[in-house]
Amino acid sequence: MSTARIALANLRYPASPADALECAQGAISKAGEARASVLCFPECYLPGYRGLGHIPPAPDANFLERAWTAVGEAAARARVAVLLGTERVTDEGLLASVLVIDGDGTRLGFQDKVQIAPSEEGVYLSATSGRRVFEAAGFKFGISICHEGVRYPETVRFAARHGAQVVFHPHLEEKEPGSYQPSRFCDPANSFHEKAMLCRAAENGCYFASVNYASPGSPTTSAVVRPDGTVLAWQPYGEEGLLLADLDLDAATLLLAKRYREP
Repeated sequence: MSTARIALANLRYPASPADALECAQGAISKAGEARASVLCFPECYLPGYRGLGHIPPAPDANFLERAWTAVGEAAARARVAVLLGTERVTDEGLLASVLVIDGDGTRLGFQDKVQIAPSEEGVYLSATSGRRVFEAAGFKFGISICHEGVRYPETVRFAARHGAQVVFHPHLEEKEPGSYQPSRFCDPANSFHEKAMLCRAAENGCYFASVNYASPGSPTTSAVVRPDGTVLAWQPYGEEGLLLADLDLDAATLLLAKRYREP
């Protein structure tokens, strides 16, 4: 049986970009101590997601480059591959992205957000570079960021059809005034987003690992779903910490994704 231990960084929203970097370095160290092989952060954790009432400082490409280097050094020390939710400054504008760093600190590349939410228009651009699959820690994985992972099934299917045994889903969901506050993952009264996580795994035969920020009353939490659509692990709502999960990679057959034919 081929196995892998992953970690999801269920962290509070950072107080500043510098705080985000410090928290990220701490989480990487803890993931290494827990012998995780891959650690994934929430959406745009560095410097913090822009929206839902959060207004980080103006985008700073120089800060981001220094922070990415520091995260790479932390990854190498901990021997943990890191999926860092981050923003990326380009000549065309600002992208929501994930920087993938191997366990030796090498940058493997970015997965930019292709399908932005309507509320993000004017803040982030829709990427035009398409989708890709990465390999680190002995397995293949894809990334589908927030909105695109639960509303656009094809973003997960692409990764599975190209061999991804795990699809990571960094996102940010927070409490809205008067909204229902869940206490148990995927309860029937919970947000449809959690049901979508089960579907993305089951309809493709892959693991689906979703990571959110930790915030009081959040409608979703970090969770790992098995390839058959059952829940492997979930983080208590609003509780900071690393969610660890041991994956049986042989269970990710990808059979249903591979059988898919374009209509």
